[in-house]
Amino acid sequence: VQLQASGGGWGQAGGSLTLSCAASGSITGDNAIGWHRQLTGTQRELVASITNNHDTTYKDSVKGRFTIFRDNTKNTVTLQMENLKPDDTGLYYCSYRPITSWWTSWGQGTLVTVSS
Repeated sequence: VQLQASGGGWGQAGGSLTLSCAASGSITGDNAIGWHRQLTGTQRELVASITNNHDTTYKDSVKGRFTIFRDNTKNTVTLQMENLKPDDTGLYYCSYRPITSWWTSWGQGTLVTVSS
């Protein structure tokens, strides 16, 4: 599976940004697409994910501010980020996994910078 991420950029605290991920390739069976965030020197952490059945998970710190949604007909996943905080800053990666496996495919990172 190949993943192409887009969006991100600069945002101000309290503002909003949108990230998009387009998946292609062998996307079959139950699966999930997620967005992970990484800062230099830190581990990559899962921010949000969504399955092909639209079940979602969110990191506690983004609940109520971020929304992930998915269009299965287009194999796209969007992360709508609202009420941004400086701690949301990081390199965001979209990823794919079969539901019974760990993350197997990664897109290129897209940088999100939130200023206070």
